[in-house]
Amino acid sequence: MSEVLFLVLALATVVSALVVVLARSPVYSAIGLVGTLGLIAVLFLGLDAHVVGFLQIIVYAGAIVVLFLFVIMLLNLQEEPEAFSPPLLVALAMLAGVSVAGFVWFGVGGSLAAAPALTDGFGATYTLAERLFTGYLLPFELTSVLLLVAIVGAVVLAKKSPS
Repeated sequence: MSEVLFLVLALATVVSALVVVLARSPVYSAIGLVGTLGLIAVLFLGLDAHVVGFLQIIVYAGAIVVLFLFVIMLLNLQEEPEAFSPPLLVALAMLAGVSVAGFVWFGVGGSLAAAPALTDGFGATYTLAERLFTGYLLPFELTSVLLLVAIVGAVVLAKKSPS
């Protein structure tokens, strides 16, 4: 991937992420999230990590955002009046955000110049499956059990008690 294409995709990803945060409507935020996750998938595809890119689209942009939209529609959110924020609080929040961005810029800036070369088979399905089902088998299975427990808990919490 060329440097110019990467910068254009990175800028589009940041703009889409800002839509997620700044949109007043939760539906527009969810649509911005789909755009952000799709652009991140394109960045993975540009790194020749095809499996991770397609999983990003299928799992996150497909399943998670659809779940978010179902929850938004289920909650039936109405327009709320804007709360007043004191200007000093807004200024302090902006100063904190700019300082965190500065720390990230200086912290990451030195490490970007010397990126290591990719190994043979980087991002390939076989390599990913071999690492996942050998060295990371226990965390992978524990994650699936944790998700199963979360689903059962959500069903139990959502079940209406007989009156």
